[in-house]
Amino acid sequence: MHPAVRFVFVLHDHQPVGNFHGVVEDAYQKSYLPFLDLLQQHPAIRIALHTSGPLAEWLESNHPEYLDRLASLAAAKQIEIVGGGFSEPILAMLPSRDRIGQIRQYNHWLEQRLQTTVTGMWVAERVWDSSMTADLATAGVEWTILDDFHFKAAGLPNEELDRYWITESDGRTIGVFPGSEHLRYVIPFASPDETIEHLRFLASRRQGALAVFSDDGEKFGVWPGTHKTCFQDGWLQRFFGLLEANQDWITMALPSDVIRSDPPGGTIWLPECSYREMTEWALQPEQQVACVKARQNAKSDPNQSLLVPFVRGGSWKNFRYRYPEANEMYARMMVVSNRLARLSEQSITDKTAYQQAATSLYRGQCNCAYWHGAFGGIYLPHLRNAVYKELITAENALDRAEGRPATWVEAVSSDYDFDSKTEVRLSNEHIDLWLAPSVGGMLYEFDLRKQRHNLLATLDRRQEAYHDQVLVGPGEARSIIDPSQLATFKHEGLAEKIQYDEYRRKSCIDHFFDVDASAADIASGRALERGDFATGSYEASIRRNPDRMQVLLSRKGNVWGIPLTLSKAITLSAGSDTVELGYRLEDLPDNFCQHLAIEFNFSGLPSRTTGRCFRNKDGLDLGHLGTHLDLKETSHLSLEDNWLNIQATLDCSVASNGGHAGMWTFPIESVSQSEGGFELIHQSTVVMPHWIVTPDASGCWQVVIKLSVTGLAEATESLDQAKKISAGI
Repeated sequence: MHPAVRFVFVLHDHQPVGNFHGVVEDAYQKSYLPFLDLLQQHPAIRIALHTSGPLAEWLESNHPEYLDRLASLAAAKQIEIVGGGFSEPILAMLPSRDRIGQIRQYNHWLEQRLQTTVTGMWVAERVWDSSMTADLATAGVEWTILDDFHFKAAGLPNEELDRYWITESDGRTIGVFPGSEHLRYVIPFASPDETIEHLRFLASRRQGALAVFSDDGEKFGVWPGTHKTCFQDGWLQRFFGLLEANQDWITMALPSDVIRSDPPGGTIWLPECSYREMTEWALQPEQQVACVKARQNAKSDPNQSLLVPFVRGGSWKNFRYRYPEANEMYARMMVVSNRLARLSEQSITDKTAYQQAATSLYRGQCNCAYWHGAFGGIYLPHLRNAVYKELITAENALDRAEGRPATWVEAVSSDYDFDSKTEVRLSNEHIDLWLAPSVGGMLYEFDLRKQRHNLLATLDRRQEAYHDQVLVGPGEARSIIDPSQLATFKHEGLAEKIQYDEYRRKSCIDHFFDVDASAADIASGRALERGDFATGSYEASIRRNPDRMQVLLSRKGNVWGIPLTLSKAITLSAGSDTVELGYRLEDLPDNFCQHLAIEFNFSGLPSRTTGRCFRNKDGLDLGHLGTHLDLKETSHLSLEDNWLNIQATLDCSVASNGGHAGMWTFPIESVSQSEGGFELIHQSTVVMPHWIVTPDASGCWQVVIKLSVTGLAEATESLDQAKKISAGI
């Protein structure tokens, strides 16, 4: 006979690809290590543990002794090792080939390193799609854990959630455990006795009932206040002690043991879903609020309480709708995945490079930068940068695998971002440019192949539901993670920093402002757009030569109702690290006098840090990369980053009317939330050359802008050479 209740305790430890070493080390010291130390003091406490691939690789490099201890505990059957996708991807986001590849690769790594058998897996963020079942089974997965929220949405009552179930697709089946939302909220935030009482309730309802706790390991030490609660105040010690003291009716069970010993509750087909909060975060701000209120109203109304399980938010995939930047990363990832898949069917010149490309692709699929909820996610530039770094690394490796020549240039058009409109990719061995003719003719991705960095991994400022709490202010605002607690404000004056963008923060964005518009007006968003070019659709054509490609973008639009044609020609040559942008305005009336400003954004180059600054033509430091500059008659400006070995330089020719450019610079800073509280984050630096446009005798105006990106050593050499020429040496 089974004991009164069996308790399955599953932890998920994770750190994303690209996270800072110090952050991971802090989590190790505050959470992973002390938890393991305490667990080993209580051999009767058996748990299942998922350690994500990025964290496991970090541990192997920095604390291999921790992995050795996991192997010993797995051999002793105190810990069951749980698998997953190697880089902790959202599997619902991936094509089947990558789902299966990610799972198989990580299970192999775990089994080799920890000398154990892996039969189950952790589904990242519990984002579920029924099509995943067959892929998981194909990859060798026997069981997984989702939230009880999934099961309730499928129509199962609470009374049937104290057991595991089978789910099926394409004739393939796996076991699925329902993790308790109630236990997620009480462990470790309520008294340990509350969990024991909940287990007692389950035992009274059915002999042999199963209770499943599954949640982030970081809530035991990393989340605010939890290190003190769990370890200094002894919460975890008391919890383990209570479980041991009640062993006569509570048995700690491992998931694979339950699968082997128990029949399932039946077969259930679960809807596309995640945990409750995630489905809310995937909605637009107003819809988030409405969804939460609808659920609260249904709970409090006896006539509607049965509807509560069916009140849920949106699909995780629609984070790509909420944040176009997430869709850009996804689309870029799919380009690499499809290229890798095509190459696997062809002859491979360099098999090592092919394997490197696959590894980098998987790392570029790490989920954290693709969404945003209670944690920083897509708002954290270093996570977006890490995704692009891996995807660019994969592309470089695929070039080697294909045996691509050392010098080349190409232009290709396709619907890269799945919006039914054509984008253009213009690239050579140094630079990879991605253009969206239908969205202001903008340049939306600018990859540096050598530095493996996307200068346009930007993020627009947009409304978030929690901005209402920011406006309430410190001392009154509630924490998004624990509404019973006050929110932490990591910076002062955040309410005044909330600002929303009306267009994409990318490059080659063509603005027309009032003639007297000031730098302050532009930076604050007070300046009004007087033309229809910044977001309008451009026609695109490609001019091809063997060693030189040009994308010509043209739009017939208007400024203040005055019709005109704006064309911009983006030219890239083989072997070059310079992009030439030729702007031409045509059909201008004689009395035309308007203010044109062309916006460029540069991301991943942090502000207010040493080794990162603006420089003028003479190499003079003009301030950090968050500095507001209003430069008059300036033809040259560089952005320098010593850490990334990047110098990006804008050079503007004298305009056809003899005018010199002015340049405005200012930072794009967002107000967002993370587990640590509300914070201000530098997202990109705007550089905006601008001119007063008047026509020549033929009714035209034109200018050429050269955007060069080099390593700092190359840039210094060029500056020294320029100084010698200027001095007549």
